[in-house]
Amino acid sequence: MPTPATPETIPDITEDIQTGSSTGFESRVVVYNCDCHTYQQVIELFCRFIPGMTSTKAFELAYRIDHDGEAIVFTGSSEHAENIAAKLAGGGLKVAVQ
Repeated sequence: MPTPATPETIPDITEDIQTGSSTGFESRVVVYNCDCHTYQQVIELFCRFIPGMTSTKAFELAYRIDHDGEAIVFTGSSEHAENIAAKLAGGGLKVAVQ
């Protein structure tokens, strides 16, 4: 009796799906354009409150917010995103956590 055929290669996993009630889900901090801050003010807030932010990256994000109306400025744990959003909102920025 011949042995059943087996696949020669194992397919690659193309998607990482998280389930359960863990608090490790990724959240995004979105900043919206409000025309009430200068680029310099926004750059200073980003550099002060977003980990690993550089002034160059902060300028790029501020430009995107100014021209597109919004930009994702941070992606990470829900707790971390909420903390950063609260600090940016405390600086007067219009933010949301998604």
